[in-house]
Amino acid sequence: MPHRFLSRKAFIQILCFIAAGIAVVGSPNAACAQDTFEIRVEQYEQPVLGRFTLEEHLNDVGIGTASLDGTIAATHHQFHMSTEFTAGISSNVSLGLMVLTALVPGHGGLQYAGWRVLPHFYLPDSLHFPVRFGLTAEFSFQPTLFAESARTLELRPIIEGAIGRVQLDANPSTERSLSGSQARNRWNFQPSLRFAYQLKPRFSPILEYYGAAGSLAKPLPLEQQVHQIYPGGSLRLSENILWDLGIGVGLTPAGNRLVYKTRIEFSLGRTNKDTHN
Repeated sequence: MPHRFLSRKAFIQILCFIAAGIAVVGSPNAACAQDTFEIRVEQYEQPVLGRFTLEEHLNDVGIGTASLDGTIAATHHQFHMSTEFTAGISSNVSLGLMVLTALVPGHGGLQYAGWRVLPHFYLPDSLHFPVRFGLTAEFSFQPTLFAESARTLELRPIIEGAIGRVQLDANPSTERSLSGSQARNRWNFQPSLRFAYQLKPRFSPILEYYGAAGSLAKPLPLEQQVHQIYPGGSLRLSENILWDLGIGVGLTPAGNRLVYKTRIEFSLGRTNKDTHN
């Protein structure tokens, strides 16, 4: 849990602001896509020069789309394995690199599914804001078997606050294509939320929400939007190993209806304690 805490009133105000934003965009045109290679609500993670993390994202689509969507393969029973390496390059900036692979029914063995570059930026705690802020810019390069556009950019703001044992993280993300005919399209809104309760020192039950509502300027009809909830948990196996898992359930006919996800993170190198010694 973070070391800074919100007042109860400020925490409720932030919840209402985020919920209102999702309701506006999610109200009433191609089907809406959602990333199943990296199913994670990003949290505020203070970078440390000389600190590294290695993450494995393992996601299995239990009930997915049954037919081609343009060039994109049906997601039903796809299995995705993504390896992510992130290094702190200053006290406020880190840089990540992700390699994507997939098992696709009818396409043989393990498939190369692209790569991503992820610079992360964080506002320092010394500014004394009531919540923590960060931003990830994700540049994605994928074969069109897995993505509508071969090159995309996602801007993923990070807003984090806590009250007592409850932590809230929000990523009001926007994404747009950088190649092909989709490059003329506007930014698409893909919000996500994470609620965590520190039940034990090493275990927190969590509830996550992921959405994909279409263009910010012209949202899709509700039945074409993606809205999913993921109950799950986060278990710290040791000081340097964190394990997250969850089961996703789709709330609309669009997108995947059942997804199993897990992520394991290994931390290496220096810590914040080392920098103060």
